[in-house]
Amino acid sequence: MSEQATTNPADTAAAAAAATSFPGATISLPLGLEVLRTYSGALITLEILFGGLVWILVASSNVPVPLLQGWVMFVSVTAFFLSSAYLTLLITGLADRVNIDWNVIDVLYHFVALLFYFAAFVLEAATTAANGGAHFKPIPNGTICIPVLHGNIYTVLTPNQYNINVAATIFAFFVTFCYGCSMLMGFKRWRM
Repeated sequence: MSEQATTNPADTAAAAAAATSFPGATISLPLGLEVLRTYSGALITLEILFGGLVWILVASSNVPVPLLQGWVMFVSVTAFFLSSAYLTLLITGLADRVNIDWNVIDVLYHFVALLFYFAAFVLEAATTAANGGAHFKPIPNGTICIPVLHGNIYTVLTPNQYNINVAATIFAFFVTFCYGCSMLMGFKRWRM
């Protein structure tokens, strides 16, 4: 007599549920300190470094044009902390424990950060350019003489504020470039 295998419906349901469960976390970057040896890890480090410089420079200029530079401060502070948290997740290896597709998160985060930082770069450049390099000069009788510039938006920056805003504009461009490169590299990893 041959013995027939009997299948238990509960075992079949458990096997089907296990087969349809979500896949494990997907990340193509190395975890731990090895992430710093990749181009992506180096770019994230540069994003944090240059983003911190943008934040420090705009804050040290006493935010002379808060309407424009408020967005620059918001973006630089937020992106600084989010990039730091992202790099911390990769270095500590906690990204492997969170069950999401990190390649998609990487692309989406860098895309949004690129858009926000590009807007911040343009606003910081507009703040600096609206001064036109003109410096106000006090006249001996106590009044201030401001040369008339062409255009309809003027900012009155001291020479120190102007120089600081030029540096902040340059670093904002570098951060925007780093986020763009990170987004392209993340997109390549995601599509592979």
